[in-house]
Amino acid sequence: MSGEAVVARIAPGVASFTAEDWDRCAPPGDPFLSYAFLAALEESGSVGEGTGWQPAPVAIDGPDGRPDALLPAYLKSHSQGEYVFDHGWADAYERAGGRYYPKLQIAVPFTPVPGRRLLAREPALAPMLIAAAERIVAANRLSSAHATFIAEAEVPLFERAGWLIRADSQFHWLNAGYADFDDFLASLASRKRKAIRKERAAAQAGLEIIHLTGKAIEERHWDAFWAFYQDTGARKWGRPYLTRGFFSLLGERLADHVLLILALRDGPPIAGALNLIGGEALYGRYWGCVEEVPHLHFELCYYQAIEAAIARGLKRVEAGAQGAHKLARGYRPVPTWSAHYIADPGFRRAVADYLERERPAVAHEIAALDEMGPFRKD
Repeated sequence: MSGEAVVARIAPGVASFTAEDWDRCAPPGDPFLSYAFLAALEESGSVGEGTGWQPAPVAIDGPDGRPDALLPAYLKSHSQGEYVFDHGWADAYERAGGRYYPKLQIAVPFTPVPGRRLLAREPALAPMLIAAAERIVAANRLSSAHATFIAEAEVPLFERAGWLIRADSQFHWLNAGYADFDDFLASLASRKRKAIRKERAAAQAGLEIIHLTGKAIEERHWDAFWAFYQDTGARKWGRPYLTRGFFSLLGERLADHVLLILALRDGPPIAGALNLIGGEALYGRYWGCVEEVPHLHFELCYYQAIEAAIARGLKRVEAGAQGAHKLARGYRPVPTWSAHYIADPGFRRAVADYLERERPAVAHEIAALDEMGPFRKD
């Protein structure tokens, strides 16, 4: 794309940039958009050839030849690992004789974490990244482009460009300045406080729970967590998305942003939860176990995460996609957003009509769920 001496180019991958060049465009405090995280996905083989996620990051270079704006983008041959489900759209388009795949996906692979997707050092460059995505769709005869889990502040930029906006929801725990976990429990209704204390006691019985970060995380810990991750991945997705090598690279390059919570029984770990530490939030990502213990999932993924966030003074815990069971544990429904560019006018009209009807239902559900939360009404 060119115009006013601005040129957008497609690079072969995030790893083709230097860490310094990528990270000067990426937002600080978001580990998922860092060079270390995205390049580790490529170098570990978690994305790339044979995965259906072909890296195609877009860059707009400045006068010095260094990128001033970046778009984390991928050519997708399926819709797995996105957490914004468009399988119905794909089926409808292909039944009508169209070809839905490949499509352009602007996202962090396998990561339903809201954040910026238009990584521009200057605000004027953000619309140019959107225009570049549209040109890629046209030039390569793709069906569509999808920017998923975009920051709320980016919604107007995509709307002005004519992209369709989709609303969804997640459950986040919000820190109201709690001094400790008991202070948080005091904000809940009595019956909910008792239920959580009972769950925690059952989950912790006979176990030692430890928090590891930085250099305290060793390869033996990743070996244990890999077994947990494989078990969960096999049950949820059929096969795990991430390779074993990814976790080693994560520990090597982002160790200080990793919080690994493990449950030990007589020494060896039997379950674990992987979190990443951001500038304002703790992000829960993966969990697994090799021994079933009642309520241990809630303990490691939700309650221990809340304790860690309070101790670090973080504003919230984002515990991933879906899961209405989080509501009873003090997590609140919040809206999430995605933006969609549909090339075919007829198909675009059909999707636009669907989204127009879906948005009020999502808003109503968020309001209703929030009203049902465990917090005291006084």
